[in-house]
Amino acid sequence: MIRDNFSNMQSVRKNVVAVENGGVVAAQHKLGAQVGADILAAGGDAIDAAIATSFAMGVVEPWMSGPAGGGAMMIYRADEDRTYSITFGMRSPAGLDIADYPLSGQGVAGDLFPWARVVGDRNQIGATAIAVPGTVAGMELAFDRFGTMPWRDLVSPAAKLASGGLSVDWYAALIIASSTRELAKNPTAAETFLEDGQWPTIAGWTALSDKRINLDRMAATLQRIADKGAREFYEGDLAAEIVADVRDAGGCLSLDDMKFYQAVLSDPLTASYRGGAVYTPPAMTAGENLAECLEILSHQNFEGTSPGADAYGAYVDALKATYKRRLRDMGDVDDSRAPACTTHFSVTDRHGNMVAVTQTLLSIFGSKVVLPGSGLLMNNGILWFDPEPGRPNSLAPNKRCLMNVCPAIGRHKDRRFAIGASGGRKILPAILQLTSCLMDFDMTLEDAFHQARVDFSGGDTVIIDQSLSPDIIAALGEGHRCVTTRRTAFPYAFACPAGVLRQGNFNQGMTEIMSPWGDAVAENRDGS
Repeated sequence: MIRDNFSNMQSVRKNVVAVENGGVVAAQHKLGAQVGADILAAGGDAIDAAIATSFAMGVVEPWMSGPAGGGAMMIYRADEDRTYSITFGMRSPAGLDIADYPLSGQGVAGDLFPWARVVGDRNQIGATAIAVPGTVAGMELAFDRFGTMPWRDLVSPAAKLASGGLSVDWYAALIIASSTRELAKNPTAAETFLEDGQWPTIAGWTALSDKRINLDRMAATLQRIADKGAREFYEGDLAAEIVADVRDAGGCLSLDDMKFYQAVLSDPLTASYRGGAVYTPPAMTAGENLAECLEILSHQNFEGTSPGADAYGAYVDALKATYKRRLRDMGDVDDSRAPACTTHFSVTDRHGNMVAVTQTLLSIFGSKVVLPGSGLLMNNGILWFDPEPGRPNSLAPNKRCLMNVCPAIGRHKDRRFAIGASGGRKILPAILQLTSCLMDFDMTLEDAFHQARVDFSGGDTVIIDQSLSPDIIAALGEGHRCVTTRRTAFPYAFACPAGVLRQGNFNQGMTEIMSPWGDAVAENRDGS
C-alpha cells in the first residue's frame, strides 16, 4: 500500500516542442532555454547557443551551476559528421594540505557522499571546500574551437538576466529553504538569499508576487567576463579578486590554480548499439559506465513498443554490474539518496549541429559561499574526494574530480539525439533508459520522457516509479530489493533530464515532466 499525501488522480504531462528548419534548446529553466533560442534566432549555431545558455543557467538557478562550477560537454558537428567531447571538471588546488581535513571520528558526512566525516565539514561547507572552477574555461574552449558569434554577445544576455534579479516563486523559496541553515553561515550568502536569516517568504497563496533576489554583483561580474573575455576570470583582475576573497574566507585557491586550469577537448567514447552509436565523455565521468551498460544490453533483444518487465530487469542488472565496478575502481561512492544539484541542457540548430552540456557546483548551493566582490556562488568540489588516504579517489592536491555527469549524443536509423540529466548518481540510470527507449523501442522523444523509470545507482535497493504496471513491479521484486515511489517535483526520486532530437529537417526538445521550470524553446526568427 502506498502511503503518501498526494492525489492518485492527478496526471502531469509536457508537450514536445517541434520546429522545421529551426533550432531548439531544452533546459531545466525556460529563461535559460530562451536565451539560447534567441542566439539561434540571431544566426548563432548550437555552440553559440550552448555558451549563452550555460551562463544564463548560472543566473536563473544559481544553486545548481554557474561560472564557479564544472562539468562536461558533448558536441556533434554536422559538416564534419564528427562528435567531440569537452571536459571541464573542477580540480583540487595545488596548495591544498590534506592535514587541513582531519577526520572527526563521528560517522559519515551527511551530504552527497558517505565519506568519513571531516572536522567541521571543511570538505563540504565553506571556503575550504572550494575547488578550481572549470565552467568558464569549458565555454572558452568551445568558443575558440567552434564559436561563430562574438563572445560578448553570448555572455551579455546572462548579465542582463542577473541585473533583473532572481524571481522568488514557490519553487525557488523551497530550494532556498532546504539550505537556509548552511547559507546563514556565510555573510554574503545570507545577505543574498535569506531574509533576516530565514528563507524568503512569498505572498501567501497569490500568484501575483514579484519578489526578487538582488544579483547586481553577479551581473557586473558577468558583464566583465563578457567585455574582457574568459581570461579575465582566470588571469585578470577578476581572477585576483576571486582568489583574494576565497583566501580571506579560509580557502587555498591561488592565482596559479586559476591561470593554469585547462579544459580538455578530445574524441569521445563510442558505444555501438542497435546499428547506431552513442557518444559520451571519455574520462572522469559516467560515460564509460553508460557504454558498459549498453554493451550488456546489446546481448538481449526486447520486443514491443515500450519497455516491459524484461527490459526493466535488464536495465537493473546492467546498472548493478557497472556500479559494482564504478564504486570499487573509480572511487565514486556517493549517496544515491542525495538531492539533485546539477543542471543539464541540450541544443540542436537548423544545420543539425548538437550540444549536450551538464554543469554543476556539486552540492545544492555548492560550498554555500558567495564571494563579496564578484557575487559568485562557489563550488564545493573538494567533497568529490574521499578524505581517507589510500582510496581510488582520495583527496590530494592538484587532482581532477570524478564526476557523475553523463551528457550523451546518439544516432540511430534516421534520428540523432542529445540528452543528459541532473541528479548525481541517478543520472546514469536515466540516460540509459532514455537511450533504450529511443533506440530499442523507437519511441518519440515525448513518449520517452513520459515513460516511467526505475533507479538503481548503488546500494541495495531498486527505486521504481509506482505508475509502472503491477506485473512489472512484481517481476522486478522477484530478483531485487525494491521500493516504489511517486515521480514528484521535489524531491526528485529520479534524475531530471533534458534532450533534443533531430529527424530530417525537424528538431524537437523535451524536459523532465515534473520539473516546474524546465522547458524546450524553439528559435523564432520572425521576432514575434
